[in-house]
Amino acid sequence: MLHDWDDDTCVELLRRCRAVLPATGRVLVIDAVIPPGNASHPAKIVDLIMLTALTGRERSEAEFRTLFAAAGLRLTRVIPTHSMLSIVEGVPI
Repeated sequence: MLHDWDDDTCVELLRRCRAVLPATGRVLVIDAVIPPGNASHPAKIVDLIMLTALTGRERSEAEFRTLFAAAGLRLTRVIPTHSMLSIVEGVPI
């Protein structure tokens, strides 16, 4: 889960994963993904908690895409689950 960490720390964690990832490997991040728009979503409430209690936060798909790119990864898909969490998949660039 990356939501515990600020962006710079997340990029460093993802870079370390990328460094040992085979060319055909993939990185899976299990985290809440904030949907676009103003509709209610549990991740938005958790985001407020994270912003006040820790240095982390919840992120949108676009924000995950930016983190992954900075670490040498390409976000390939976001897989929803039956919970608030999704699986964010990335592959080496």
